[in-house]
Amino acid sequence: MSNNHPTRRRIAGLAGFLATGLLALSACSGDNKAAVSSQAAALDTIEPGVLKVAVQPYAPYTTAVGDKLTGLDSDILTAVADKLGLKIQPEVTDFAGMLASVQSRRVDITIGGVAWTADRQKQGLFTDPPYYSPPAMAVRSGENFKTIDDFKGLDLGTVEGYVWVKSIQAVPGAKLHAYPDGNGVFDDLGAGRIKVGFLDPLLIIAAQQERPELKIETQYLTPPTEAEVKAQPAYQYFRPYMTGFYLPQQSPKLEQAISAELRTMYQNGELTKLIEKYGGKPDEFLKPAPDMAAARRGVDRPADWQAPSS
Repeated sequence: MSNNHPTRRRIAGLAGFLATGLLALSACSGDNKAAVSSQAAALDTIEPGVLKVAVQPYAPYTTAVGDKLTGLDSDILTAVADKLGLKIQPEVTDFAGMLASVQSRRVDITIGGVAWTADRQKQGLFTDPPYYSPPAMAVRSGENFKTIDDFKGLDLGTVEGYVWVKSIQAVPGAKLHAYPDGNGVFDDLGAGRIKVGFLDPLLIIAAQQERPELKIETQYLTPPTEAEVKAQPAYQYFRPYMTGFYLPQQSPKLEQAISAELRTMYQNGELTKLIEKYGGKPDEFLKPAPDMAAARRGVDRPADWQAPSS
């Protein structure tokens, strides 16, 4: 048969159409990949399109299950990463390792109850606070502590590297017990080897529910006054503190992008829902104390910076 046969002409035409379509799709696909790579490169991540995250096992704030993260901080970061088009790649370590991984830029970010401090910001970048942490204490049921004066001469515990280490060391006569993780604090508190454990509030609430045999409860410290903090600056960490997601100094664009998304989540109610999901009270977690903005102004924020609030 001739090549001009109608059936062959139709098949040839269809093949040409499909080839043209495939070329167009291939070109579009290439453009999309280029666009994604360009966007990712603009966000300063170590690997384009990937957000390498250092976490410790710290439920209900951070928990890694395979390549998935769960917990309050994890859910917040996952929502942000989705909006920025980044795929999360978790790496599990301890708290000291989290900070070191950021400061040496082995990861893009660390999350999970990391408190903003003037010293830490010298070696890395902090986002705006995803939430604020009230001054919680784990105590044995029946024990009662209200003010810093109640801690004098006592055995007090926290996790190595946490901001409360300096605060405890400043209490007259108090003995610091520092542990690799929160489990050590709870174990010794339950055994009576320490009187008070300083940890993030959701962690204490979770331990009450999961380990009732310890007979512990959550109490909230009356924050020290301005005069007390002026006389002993380390007492500032007995106040509510600003958490933050912590990034390498080489990642200002990524920090700014994440901070912008966090502020949107304050306003649209997403953070309120996540705080409630994990048993927290939004008024405690999403309202900054009056002195918080002043602490960062002129340090790692401009002079007119306002702490985000729901």
